[in-house]
Amino acid sequence: MLIKVFGAAVQGIDATTITIEVNSSRGCMFYLVGLPDSAVKESHRRIISALQVNDYKMPTSNITINMAPADIRKEGAAYDLPLAIGMLTANEKVVADKLSRYLIMGELSLDGAIQPVKGVLSIAIRAKEEGFEGIIIPQQNAREAAVVEGIKVLGASHIKEVVGFLNGQSQLQETLVNTQEEFYAQQNIFDFDFSEVKGQENVKRALEVAAAGGHNLIMIGAPGSGKSMMAKRLPSILPPLSLGESLETTKIHSVAGKLNRNSSLISKRPFRDPHHTISPVALVGGGNYPQPGEISLAHNGVLFLDELAEFNRNVLEVLRQPLEDRNITISRVKWTVDYPASFMLVASTNPCPCGYYNHPTRDCVCNPGQVQKYLNKISGPLLDRIDIQVEIVPVPFEKISDARPAEPSIAIRERVIAARAIQEKRFSQHPGIYCNAQMSGKLLSKYAQPDERGLNLLRNAMNRLNLSARAYDRILKVARTIADLESSEQILSTHIGEAISYRNLDRDTWAG
Repeated sequence: MLIKVFGAAVQGIDATTITIEVNSSRGCMFYLVGLPDSAVKESHRRIISALQVNDYKMPTSNITINMAPADIRKEGAAYDLPLAIGMLTANEKVVADKLSRYLIMGELSLDGAIQPVKGVLSIAIRAKEEGFEGIIIPQQNAREAAVVEGIKVLGASHIKEVVGFLNGQSQLQETLVNTQEEFYAQQNIFDFDFSEVKGQENVKRALEVAAAGGHNLIMIGAPGSGKSMMAKRLPSILPPLSLGESLETTKIHSVAGKLNRNSSLISKRPFRDPHHTISPVALVGGGNYPQPGEISLAHNGVLFLDELAEFNRNVLEVLRQPLEDRNITISRVKWTVDYPASFMLVASTNPCPCGYYNHPTRDCVCNPGQVQKYLNKISGPLLDRIDIQVEIVPVPFEKISDARPAEPSIAIRERVIAARAIQEKRFSQHPGIYCNAQMSGKLLSKYAQPDERGLNLLRNAMNRLNLSARAYDRILKVARTIADLESSEQILSTHIGEAISYRNLDRDTWAG
C-alpha cells in the first residue's frame, strides 16, 4: 500500500514542500531514503516508542519511506509526526482521505507528545502557496503560524489528537489570531526611553540623525559615559515596523528558533548585542546545519557591537560585505543559502586601552603609540562604512542631578517618522531603497547635491581631514538626512557642516 504525507524542509528562510512516500509490502525490514540526516534516521526509534506507548501496532511488513525530492537534505526531528502518520496509514490505522489536504510537521516525544519545531512560519507560507487547506503542527507553534491568512492552522499536543482528527473521530481546534490588533498594540511599548537620559544632547542628536536616515554609527568615549545605555534606547526612536517587515523578521527568528513559544508576529525592531568573543560563523550565519547569524537576526533592526576594538579583527571584517549589500550568502560544498541582513550597525568603543584618552578630568596613562594601536584594531574600510562617528564624554554632575525629565523618545520618534516619510516618497520609484543610507552614487548625484557654500566647505574638509571617497559619500548621505529632519529640499552649508562634524573621529585626524 502506497501512502503520501506532506511535510516541509526549511532552506535559508524559505520552505520547500517534502513528499513523504510510505510503501508497505511483504517482509519485516525498514528503509528510509531521500537524504535524511542522523536526526531523521533516529526518528524510527522515537516513532516506535510513541506508537507502542499509545497502543498503536507497528507495521510488521516491509516499510520503505522515500522523502522527495531526494536532492534536498532533510534535517532535524520535525519529520517524526508525518513519518508516524504515514506508517500508521500504510498499516490501515489512519484513513488517508485528509492527508493530501494538510501539511504535517512535529517532533514526537517517546510518549507521543508533540514538541515544537523551528521554521513554522516559513512552512505555513509555503503551504498556502502550494494550495493546502491547512497545516497540522505542534500546539506551541500554532500562534506563530496563524499570522498567515487564508490557511487553517491546527495545533496538536499529542499524536492521538492527530490520529483522531484524520479518522474523523475528533476535531482539532483551529488557531485564530487577530494579527493586526496584537501587532499594533505592542509597537509603542519599550523598556527604555530617552527621557531617562541626562545630558548628552549632541549624542542624542547623532542618534536621531542615524535613526532618521538608517545610518551606521559609532560612539567613542570613556567607560561609564553612557554608550551602551543610549544604544539600548535607539529602537524606541526608530520608525515602527511595517507588517511586511515584521513578517520577514519573524521568519528569520522562527527559522533560528529564537521566537518565544505561543508568540506571533514580532512587533518591535530587533536589537542584537553579541559579546565580543563571538565567532565569524555565529555573526554571519552558517554551520553544519545552516542557521541565521546575528546580522540576520538584526534584520530590520539594530546590531550593537559593544567594545568594538575588543572584537577579533577577522570577525569585524566579515561585516564589510553585508553592510554594503544588505544580505549575506553562505556557500559551502553541498549547499548555498541566502539570509537578509539589512541592519543598522551601532558600535561603541573606548578610545584607548585605559579608556581615558581625551577625558576632561582624568589623565590617560597610555602613550600615543598605544592609543593609535588600539584604534587600528578597527580597519579603515570598516570605519568608512560607518556614517556617523561621535565622541562622547561623561555627563557633569549638574546634568546628572537635574530632576527635570529629558525629551521623551516619542517626541524624537515623531521627527524621525516625518523624515522617513519624506525619504519614502523620494525613493518611491526606486525599488529596494527606503532610506538615505541606501542611496547609490547615482541617487546621491540626483538628491544630495549641496549648494556652493556647502560644496566649498566639503572640499576643505576632505583636504584637511584626508577623508576617503567613501567618506565623501557618507557625508552627503548624512547631510541629506539632516536636511530632511528640517524639511529642507536643498542641502545647505549648515547641514554639510553638521555632517562633517560626525566624521571627526577618522583615524587620520584623531588621536594624532
